[in-house]
Amino acid sequence: MNAGSGGQFISGDCRRWPGGADLACRRGRTQLTTPADAVALLRSRAYVRLLVVAAVLGVAISAVAWAFLALVSKLQHWLYTSLPSDLGYRSAPVWWPFLLLAVGGILVAATIRYLPGTGGHSPADGFKASGVFAAKELPGIALAALATLGFGAVLGPEAPLIALGGGLAAWAVSRAKAASSPQVKAVVAASGSFAAISTLLGSPLTGAFLLMEAIGLGGVTLELVLLPGLLAAGLGALIFIGLGQWSGLGEFSLAVPGLPHFAHPDLAELGWAVVIGLACALLTIVIRRSALLLRTVVQRQPLLWTPVAGLVVAGVAVIFAQVTGKGADKVLFSGQNEIGPFITHASSYGVGALALLVAMKAVAYGVSLSSFRGGPIFPSIFIGAAGGALLSHLPGLPLVPAVGIGIGAMVAGMLRLPLTAVLLASLLLFSDGIANMPVVIVAVVTAYVAATWLDPPAPPEPPAAPPPAASPDAAAPPSAS
Repeated sequence: MNAGSGGQFISGDCRRWPGGADLACRRGRTQLTTPADAVALLRSRAYVRLLVVAAVLGVAISAVAWAFLALVSKLQHWLYTSLPSDLGYRSAPVWWPFLLLAVGGILVAATIRYLPGTGGHSPADGFKASGVFAAKELPGIALAALATLGFGAVLGPEAPLIALGGGLAAWAVSRAKAASSPQVKAVVAASGSFAAISTLLGSPLTGAFLLMEAIGLGGVTLELVLLPGLLAAGLGALIFIGLGQWSGLGEFSLAVPGLPHFAHPDLAELGWAVVIGLACALLTIVIRRSALLLRTVVQRQPLLWTPVAGLVVAGVAVIFAQVTGKGADKVLFSGQNEIGPFITHASSYGVGALALLVAMKAVAYGVSLSSFRGGPIFPSIFIGAAGGALLSHLPGLPLVPAVGIGIGAMVAGMLRLPLTAVLLASLLLFSDGIANMPVVIVAVVTAYVAATWLDPPAPPEPPAAPPPAASPDAAAPPSAS
């Protein structure tokens, strides 16, 4: 979303919002001409109805998101624990990840090739929070995500949840009279994405913060979209917690309790923050560029190379398990469920095991980005935590600030969202998060600036050509009621 002279642009066409706020058209985008228009919209009855719709959809979509995450958890447990036992094995044999990830690769490739929507965004392009998928594309997104997450590829559930939440909300509102306004559809879709992602990240505020920074909301547009989104996320969180308690599956929280107390950072830790920020920036660049390079190969013959990518992910996980004696699950999966236990028991890993874990997880992450479907957040968090645990063996760098610095720097380098990186690192460290924030900020800024300078993002697409000027006799654009 780009700021224009005198107002804020939002996606849509040259119409009116329900409630009468005037909109002007420029270069194919819709513009709120003044902040007063936003105030008028906030005071309108139509906006109140929009809040009610967002609240109802927030409850429904959060229930869908909870069911999706529960299904992923059950699928992972069945494939890697129950199924080997049912086949007569005391535990999953060494070759088991090869079989599952090859099958998962075939399923993902077939979904991308034969179902509408290509299974959602390619995660090699980075975190995507904008764009609404059509209803016919949602089954392919769900299936590709289940085959990725359930079979052990190194990606997270956040991107599919955002796509499913936004798509379901847009589909629901398209069935109503409000579908005549593209602005209403865009705001309700954003509310669905808020509801789907917020509880996964620990709180409605965290999810809203992530999406606001990723989409680039600001000014009057921020208020218009934020209020329905927060309402949907807040009510959805209650449903999410209730379903977790009712089912016995519990709820997900990023916070890691029971960490050693950390009072305040010192100059040595600030210095290490700069060094680690630079190192993480370089690592994220290697991962991103490798993923993009491999993707060009995979896209030529996805039905062949996606299963091969799955075999590579399985191979590095098996190498780590055989060398260290630790579980292959530390390399497989997104790391979402392993972050807390890993940080709590980081002292049980030697320097060699930690170095190998960072290397193998990074390789599996880059290969998964190139070919599978999912989100990039949780693997970067886990790699940052493992790298921080490794570097905590350096003089003058305790475990807690080292983990926070590593997480913040890796997330900033991979997502290019520095404010979200600081928030996620601070949230993870629970009661130590505030004390650790100064060094996290230094690491995040260092990693973000270095990664952006060394690996600048692709230039934005040129704006669409302006529509031809209407003749004086042309009819005025219709207004939505």
